[in-house]
Amino acid sequence: MNSKGFGQEARTVPDGLDRRDFLKLLGSGITLLFTLGETGLAQTGSGSREYPEDFNAYLRLGEDGRVSLFTGKIEMGQGIITSLAQMLAEELEVPLESVDMVMGDTALCPWDSATVGSRSTKYFGPALRRAAAEARAVLRQLAAEHLNVPVERLVVQAGEVWDRQNPDARVSYAQLARGQRIQRHLEGDVAFKPRAQYTVCGQAALRTDARSKVTGEARFAGDIRRPGMLYARILRPPAHGARLRKLDTTAAQQVEGVLLLQDGDQVAVLHECPDVAQKALEQIQAEYELPESDLAPEGLRDHLLRSAPAGEVVASAGDLEEGSQQARQFFESTFFNPYVAHAPLEPHTALVQIEGDQVTVWASTQSPFGAREEVARALGFPAENVRVITPFVGGGFGGKTRHQQVLEAARWARLAGRPVQVAWSRKEEFCYDTFRPAAVIRVKSGLDGEHRIVYWDYDNYFAGTRSSQPFYDIPHYRVRARGSGWGNDPAQPFPVGAWRGPGSNTNVFAMESQIDLMAAAVGLDPLEFRLRHLKNPRMERVLRAAVQQFGEPLAPAPSGRGYGLACTDYLGTYVATMAAVQVDRETGRIRVERLVCAQDMGEIINPEGARLLIEGGLTMGLGYVLSEEVRFRGKEILDHNFDTYSLPRFSWVPRIETVLVDNPDLPPQGCGEPAITTMGAVIANAVFDALGVRLFELPLTPERIRRALQQPSAA
Repeated sequence: MNSKGFGQEARTVPDGLDRRDFLKLLGSGITLLFTLGETGLAQTGSGSREYPEDFNAYLRLGEDGRVSLFTGKIEMGQGIITSLAQMLAEELEVPLESVDMVMGDTALCPWDSATVGSRSTKYFGPALRRAAAEARAVLRQLAAEHLNVPVERLVVQAGEVWDRQNPDARVSYAQLARGQRIQRHLEGDVAFKPRAQYTVCGQAALRTDARSKVTGEARFAGDIRRPGMLYARILRPPAHGARLRKLDTTAAQQVEGVLLLQDGDQVAVLHECPDVAQKALEQIQAEYELPESDLAPEGLRDHLLRSAPAGEVVASAGDLEEGSQQARQFFESTFFNPYVAHAPLEPHTALVQIEGDQVTVWASTQSPFGAREEVARALGFPAENVRVITPFVGGGFGGKTRHQQVLEAARWARLAGRPVQVAWSRKEEFCYDTFRPAAVIRVKSGLDGEHRIVYWDYDNYFAGTRSSQPFYDIPHYRVRARGSGWGNDPAQPFPVGAWRGPGSNTNVFAMESQIDLMAAAVGLDPLEFRLRHLKNPRMERVLRAAVQQFGEPLAPAPSGRGYGLACTDYLGTYVATMAAVQVDRETGRIRVERLVCAQDMGEIINPEGARLLIEGGLTMGLGYVLSEEVRFRGKEILDHNFDTYSLPRFSWVPRIETVLVDNPDLPPQGCGEPAITTMGAVIANAVFDALGVRLFELPLTPERIRRALQQPSAA
């Protein structure tokens, strides 16, 4: 299999070509058209929208027997370039190696809101599977006519159709496609391949883009070059909200070959060489009026509590007053997490080329069609005149749904009259990308005389609501949200947005820490306490699978062994994670020695891909749990690179064991984000088990560990 959408075919289709016109140019071959309908809503944190009345995706079987799959989804390391191809190959009965993926090209692919929320396989996959099944049925009918045998006698395998009674009578898909062009909208029921006959789905497949990435052949937005292209370096204010007061560009304009442009307060230096543009930018003398703000990280929690709007009820059951009366023990906690950066390996990058009334954009984006709309509005062009091509994306984590770099490249390309590439520096990435929102969670809970939770009052300040609804059996509860955790909320001093597992990282940290806190108070081990409050056999199965793999008996905390447990329901994917940690009481340093993660994501398409995603999520989670925290002073960001902002290092990575709890009767759920969401709680719970001190603030730095140990109540 290869990624044809990143290569020649995607580059040679005329700009502005309508998909229906494109079909006419495909020539001979068999084209299957299908739409997602109600089950395929492409959802984002800001809502959902049905796909327009256009082809959501289409397949093409060429005369050479290769199959092209066109999708508005993009590949950013999560592996759908492989898993979606597996689903197609399985139902269509073709080798996986014969599938070409064309992804994230707005001239060729159907509309899609974004690649977010672990939703690609979950929502796009079923429609793709249905289309492939229909394609197989059409090909069997064509083969029956070609071979002059009843369709019931035909067998389809590896791109060939033959007569069961006469195996020598056979015809390939390529032969059937030759000289023909058949289009059919999918309507009515189709017969899916029985799961017992699967040979591709459920089998471990190596990443089909792995070779191109490890050899450096893979192309990202920063690798694209166009004739006459200029690199832009942009003058940035020293703090959010700063206003330009004085500007002297005399020295910069003396640099040979430099084009200096100004659009209002926006100033850019452009050159054919990026290092020359950077040197010229450094020659600019600028003075700014800084915004007044004395906010510091240590005052952020109180600021959020003071600034929060009135709460909106997200979920509720029973009566809180009645639950309070039934309770015999009460627990009240406040949890806090700071700002966290996306810090993707590939910074935000875009190249924009304007030719007459046509615009072509090569962008590192999770939302090609969103970028198309934004560029069209900014330039005053019809959307159909803007084509966005998405090469491989080097990590998004929710941050590349925002297109500031795309709009900057479009602005300077229009003014320069030449193609312009904007590639953010690491400093720009830290200072001008959105952050995971700083957030506060307040939880009040109560147990009755039999140690059952009867009261749960949960207030969420700015985290986002995902995973805030309890999945435990609690008769009286209320969950309220104060602030959304999205966009430019006036209460947040910096722009915030989706960060891998948005909302859930904070909510699971608070919820599962509170559960452990209550279990320890009544002398029950963390598994037994959870099982007492579960009526969901699926979650129970996942919990038991994690504990069985962990292989060590649990005891009421603190046991001194440093074992932790946490679980969640992440948009239909059930996760249970266990951890073993060692904590140095003198230095406060945490060493995570082992992680076990069991996950039920429904039917598993690619076990190898699933394991890689789980391992990646757990490893990335070490960062926000142990070290990641954006430093600031007023409206100024103080972290500019990885010398002060610490990501997980190789030496931090523990032994990781994954348990894939297969649930083939449930359609595929998400896998990209769920595992990371349990990390805050499972490590905090393990630290409590080791030391007897409970931490309510992330990250769990050595300083916070030492401070907690110095408290009079520390064990």
